[in-house]
Amino acid sequence: MAEILAIGEAMEQALALLEGGDVVAIPTETVYGLAGDATNGVAVARIFEVKGRPRFNPLIAHVANRAMADRIAGFDPLSAKLAEAFWPGPLTLVLPQRAGNGIHPLVTAGLDTIALRMPRGFGGELIGRLGRPLAAPSANSSGRISGTTAQAVAADLGDRIRLVVDGGPTPIGLESTILKVENGKLRLLRPGGIGAEEIEAVAGAKLSRGAGGIEAPGMLASHYAPGAAMRLNVGKIAEGEALLAFGRNRAEGWERAVALRNLSERGDLREAASNLFAYMQALDRVGAATIAVEPIPVGGLGEAINDRLARAAAPRDKQAWAP
Repeated sequence: MAEILAIGEAMEQALALLEGGDVVAIPTETVYGLAGDATNGVAVARIFEVKGRPRFNPLIAHVANRAMADRIAGFDPLSAKLAEAFWPGPLTLVLPQRAGNGIHPLVTAGLDTIALRMPRGFGGELIGRLGRPLAAPSANSSGRISGTTAQAVAADLGDRIRLVVDGGPTPIGLESTILKVENGKLRLLRPGGIGAEEIEAVAGAKLSRGAGGIEAPGMLASHYAPGAAMRLNVGKIAEGEALLAFGRNRAEGWERAVALRNLSERGDLREAASNLFAYMQALDRVGAATIAVEPIPVGGLGEAINDRLARAAAPRDKQAWAP
């Protein structure tokens, strides 16, 4: 079973495991990540093995600073502006790879682009100490709910990894926003921890949405799924369902729910985002066949919350890609 160590005690052991080609679960500001040396094919393969992740789904490479990022990828002026505004933080940029950048091909799933992010806190310090980028998808079994606490990660992956670094609950609780600049235009590939309005304010331009196939991590149609089925935007609760609520107004028949968690009683989307995965996990554990979800507004972080919920509710055998 994985050892859980607090941030202040974990650095040297985490470095030793990474240097040896193993993986480590680490806290970031978004969700916990399953980190391995992005230049080491054995380590990257270990990430896929632990997660049970499809080989065609690329990984985000995490960097310690802009100099490391520049060695890996080329930045156009708009991408550079966004990095300046939002790094370190919950923004991933999809950029053209530089030749000979040392990134193992498994990280990019054969694409000529790479997804880069600069994390805050322990993750950034760990990468700086290692001196190489870390591939770090969310620390959960592929397609399941992302871990936002060390305990959730250990419950899911603890029999497959040796170390979980405990940084407490993640402050954002959603994966990073993924953007791609093409011909000076900005496209949102995955909504996440930074709202579209914030990005547009910095970019001075509107975001377009949608993708042709897999262009970045987290684009499988069925993803972030609990064991229970998910029913979204409900106005009425059926007998035996668990309820994922939002705000002060309840769906009809909410008293019949076998369990209830409210993402934010005051209707705060940031609070809702930070609670999303933990509350989905809590409701999944009560054994209800279905989790009913009340409507969530789509503005700001609501776009990312609704995206994750839609993927969680998608048919589990669905192979089409999300837009």
